[in-house]
Amino acid sequence: MNIAFLASYNGSSAKAITDACLNNDLQASPTLMISNNAGSKALDWAGNNGLKTVCLNSNTHPDPQELDKKIADCLKENRIKLVVLSGYMKLIGPQTIRAFPNRILNVHPALLPKHGGQGMYGRHIHQAVKDNNESETGITIHCVDEIYDNGHIVAQKKVPLSVDDSVDDIENKVKEAEPDFYVETIKKILSGEINLP
Repeated sequence: MNIAFLASYNGSSAKAITDACLNNDLQASPTLMISNNAGSKALDWAGNNGLKTVCLNSNTHPDPQELDKKIADCLKENRIKLVVLSGYMKLIGPQTIRAFPNRILNVHPALLPKHGGQGMYGRHIHQAVKDNNESETGITIHCVDEIYDNGHIVAQKKVPLSVDDSVDDIENKVKEAEPDFYVETIKKILSGEINLP
């Protein structure tokens, strides 16, 4: 199975998945890295690990529909079967979603449907968890549709919290657990233990 990644910055979960594939822990081929950020570290490490890399954004394609079409075409040309978002900070366009229905996965650093939706990303999420004095947070891997954080939930992992945890502590606990959980979830998809809709 050919896997593509979309990342805006470091793509740490994408790197963990790529490493698992290269170590034969995942029976899949990391094939393509698309970033909207020409200076992203994700493009560097992906290229160094033999993935095809491409930067696609509003500079390369000012028309949003043309950008969406280019992303979809790029994925199709590389015979991608699963698309993994790893800190990709843009909404996926309708043409790409139609081309890969329920085959685009996103990781969200909270237990959806809590703390999801437009504007809920990064530190905003962890601050909301802290403000609500929650005893746990977590990770959600879900299919991507046209609405932020709305698609079918594929897997969730709870991360317990202490009352003394700062926002930084919460963020670090989730970040630490995220890459391994993404690898574990994709392994279950490949084995058939988890069926995508």
